[in-house]
Amino acid sequence: MPANVYEGMFILDSNRFARDPEGVSGQIPKMIREAGGEVLVSRLWEERRLAYPIRGHRKGTYWLTYVRLEGGALSALKHRFQLSESILRSLFVKVDPRIVDTLVQHALAGPAALAAQHQAPEARPAAPEAAPLEKEAVVEQG
Repeated sequence: MPANVYEGMFILDSNRFARDPEGVSGQIPKMIREAGGEVLVSRLWEERRLAYPIRGHRKGTYWLTYVRLEGGALSALKHRFQLSESILRSLFVKVDPRIVDTLVQHALAGPAALAAQHQAPEARPAAPEAAPLEKEAVVEQG
């Protein structure tokens, strides 16, 4: 069976992550390697308030991972993530092979590089000058 690339998004227990970031986030690549997968990128996405409580938690730490894994191993891996006390939720999406390299490079760049790119005015093309509006003459007939 050929290996596919998957994007994995995890919601981690923020309290546990704050106490032991490497230990909590390190579980993800460890479990993936044990399932026979290869981790392409694994990084912090952001911490935010959850829309609804999950296992009594109102805040979660989002972790993004790109993985190369055989399709048959994915269901067993999902089950292992569900059993983890540090991982509140996980979601896997199969990535189209044509855009794998672009997504991985984007994830490697990280949020700091992307924020700098959006703030640099010279990186954006200048907006064209707006043409002055001409007023139309309104003729009333009466």
